[in-house]
Amino acid sequence: MADRHLEPDTPELRARWGGFAFSKAWEAKARTAIAKYPEGRQRSAVMALLDFAQRQVGEETGTQGWLPIPVMEYVARYLDMPIIRVVEVASFYTMYNLVPVGRFHVQVCGTTPCMLRGSDDILAACKKRGMHKGHTTDDGLWTLTEVECMGNCSSAPMVQINDGNYEDLTVERFDAVLDALAAGKTPKEGTQDPGRHTVEPLGGPTTLKQMVKTNHDYRKEW
Repeated sequence: MADRHLEPDTPELRARWGGFAFSKAWEAKARTAIAKYPEGRQRSAVMALLDFAQRQVGEETGTQGWLPIPVMEYVARYLDMPIIRVVEVASFYTMYNLVPVGRFHVQVCGTTPCMLRGSDDILAACKKRGMHKGHTTDDGLWTLTEVECMGNCSSAPMVQINDGNYEDLTVERFDAVLDALAAGKTPKEGTQDPGRHTVEPLGGPTTLKQMVKTNHDYRKEW
């Protein structure tokens, strides 16, 4: 599981992020998110606002983004809620980064299906490139985190890099994705198996074959 801790609240951190405020674009998104909830329930938008704040930090740092303490304080003031409640949410969900991350945040699923399908080999490939769990490489390119299930068990092993999922990985396929990202390219997301489109069986379906191209009604046949 990912190690969760807050970045120390230092004078340097305050100097950099103490004046954080939503840009006009993210302000508009924040107001839209809050408007989805009835009067008196605006705090329910905290998850959305934390995501927006993290993404704005990411735009400013050229990374996936993260949540410095002053930024979480800003969200708390925005929603008129105690800062500890905001920190509780941010520290519970691994979608929020509590410490700075590199340009590419490599999150390797280590739950049982991915482990059985080779996630240890994927982690070993990361190590060969100088990645270590919970750390960012010296060049600022990669941050490695091992996480729990991200819901791609049928196409394990999988890795999430920033907002993209890469599935059906082998070491060779994973290396190809990393090489492309490092070169400034945009590799195809989803399954990396050339024989699959999504998560259908290799070789095509073995049951409900008439559902491939049309919404076939089987009820009369049952």
